Amino acid sequence: MHLSKVAVGCPDIETLTRLQRERWGDAACSLTRFMPKRSDELIGGSLFWIIAHRLVARQTILSLDMVTTEWGTKCRIGLLPGPVPVVALPKRAHQGWRYLEAADAPADADAGSGDGLPAGMVRDLQSLWLI
Repeated sequence: MHLSKVAVGCPDIETLTRLQRERWGDAACSLTRFMPKRSDELIGGSLFWIIAHRLVARQTILSLDMVTTEWGTKCRIGLLPGPVPVVALPKRAHQGWRYLEAADAPADADAGSGDGLPAGMVRDLQSLWLI
């Protein structure tokens, strides 16, 4: 079982990675309002990030716990650092998170995907739905 979540304010995976490093250091995580009811099934699954209406990256879920922050009580999703690019899959934006069945999750992108094109060019072509 996996989750999908919008990477708010992130135009690309590089920005997501940078913001996570700036905010959390080596302890990558994401905060959300509610604890998923199926939290036991999520440990070892992935949090898939939505950027520009596409699932584009994932991070392995290590833990889920409730924490008190300056914004109130939140669910902290502990993640393995460093988003892993996946084969882009169209996905509507939504608030919070949504469950994602394993059968519906995109595969990791091969190191060779994009046929050696620069990452920025691949991103531009994907945004035009050409690859």
